[in-house]
Amino acid sequence: MRRRKPALILLPFSVIRPFNTYGPRQSARAVIPTIITQVISGKRQINLGSLHPTRDLTYVKDTIEGFIAAAESVKSIGEVINIGSNFEISVRDLVKLVARIVNVEIEIENERERERPKKSEVERLLADNKKAKELLKWAPKYTLEEGLKETVEWFGDEKNLRLYKPNIYNV
Repeated sequence: MRRRKPALILLPFSVIRPFNTYGPRQSARAVIPTIITQVISGKRQINLGSLHPTRDLTYVKDTIEGFIAAAESVKSIGEVINIGSNFEISVRDLVKLVARIVNVEIEIENERERERPKKSEVERLLADNKKAKELLKWAPKYTLEEGLKETVEWFGDEKNLRLYKPNIYNV
């Protein structure tokens, strides 16, 4: 008896690579909630790890729109597409921006125990979102400042801030 070859089934898929999504309800382990919760809880000396690495930050609403655009586009099939802002900011400058949004003066303190081990730190993350723009007609709608303002507003609600522990370093 001859065995038949199994049928080849092709699944339409896309690989979507979101870059550093931030916004309300984000894990306390991430840098933006760490910064915001310390600032809005009244701390004026902000404790962080390395301040020089840069990140491409994308507001959660933009990331969601990127995923939806990919799911709805046949042009995305078989593609690897970056969903990011195509803009990078250092952790130090991010802290300064949050302080400006909240309108407070702060000092930034580098704590050695918050630094990642030497070979595990990603020094620079920057998305090239050209393919998302071309194939999906997607680009972020929120600037970093606009997204941070909405995020600060959410964390500023006392019932939300209570979910976080600004004085604890979350690993």
